[in-house]
Amino acid sequence: MTDPAGDVRAFVALELGAAVRDAIGKLMASLRARTPGARWVRPEGVHLTLRFLGDTPPERIEELLPLLAAAASGCEPVEARATGLGTFPGPGKPPRVLWLGIGLPPSALSLQAACERAAVAVGFPREERPFRGHLTLARFRERVSRPALPPVDLGPIPLQTLALVRSELRPGGAVYTAIARFPLGATA
Repeated sequence: MTDPAGDVRAFVALELGAAVRDAIGKLMASLRARTPGARWVRPEGVHLTLRFLGDTPPERIEELLPLLAAAASGCEPVEARATGLGTFPGPGKPPRVLWLGIGLPPSALSLQAACERAAVAVGFPREERPFRGHLTLARFRERVSRPALPPVDLGPIPLQTLALVRSELRPGGAVYTAIARFPLGATA
């Protein structure tokens, strides 16, 4: 969604390949019966957010692009591990988000930190919450009981591309469009 000033709602993410998105789609289908009240994301839209930016002026996007390209070139493609389901917030409050955990190797955590530094360098406030690698599978609009979740292990997930993504909020769910893609380990 853009505002009258032309700002773009944006985030920085690692993209998932088609085979991974297919596996996640099958997982989501298997979870539907045990998670009433969930509003599921589209499997093709699942991604690993490294830094949410929010409404972003076009000039700030232009400043960010070379910094993200440099961050991506400094990180070789990696494999993460997709394992474990959970909800945000934690125990004691009604769940709002159902997620699949992502175990990231140190190089991918360094990439996330580089993306955070890039965002701060172009004027975004520092993110105060600690980074927790996860893939959002569903959101809960209403107060629901915490679902009983089965153990899940989708195995290794290749991560090869960093992207700056536009998020357009629509009645049927968010639509994501890559503004720019940066292959990991590629030299500029």
